[in-house]
Amino acid sequence: MNPSNKTLSLYHKLEKYPFGKKIFSIMVSRIAPYFATISPKISELVPNQCTCIIKKRKKVFNHIKTVHVIAICNGLEMAMGVMAEASVPKHLRWIPKGMTVDYTAKAGSDIRCVAEVNPDDWQPGDMFVNITAYDDNNVVVVKGNIKLWISEKPKV
Repeated sequence: MNPSNKTLSLYHKLEKYPFGKKIFSIMVSRIAPYFATISPKISELVPNQCTCIIKKRKKVFNHIKTVHVIAICNGLEMAMGVMAEASVPKHLRWIPKGMTVDYTAKAGSDIRCVAEVNPDDWQPGDMFVNITAYDDNNVVVVKGNIKLWISEKPKV
């Protein structure tokens, strides 16, 4: 663990308390309010990997009562953003440039969204974060990547 990373430190501090992961997730959703539309919960955060859970409930349904792929993409983007904030080296910064996904199966249960990257990939230029969404049976329902632009922080 990188003790000087504020995001990772806050997560580890809160996870020790009842509802700590939910409180952390609500805090993230206040920083980026669109995430709140899916009521996500960060269930695991370690350097270079984050897992976000989306509960199957009416507000995320599509017309066939499965979890809408855009809700899943929202969860995948949240997992990626939290992972990036918890993992980016101090001298670098990131911004998303695009998302590519394949819908591989119906999402008929709660969804586990995972974003992960190889630690050696944190270099200036394009970086691809692997994103995968799983149902309760560990079936991949969405798979793809989010392209980030990594750059050096300006010298102050």
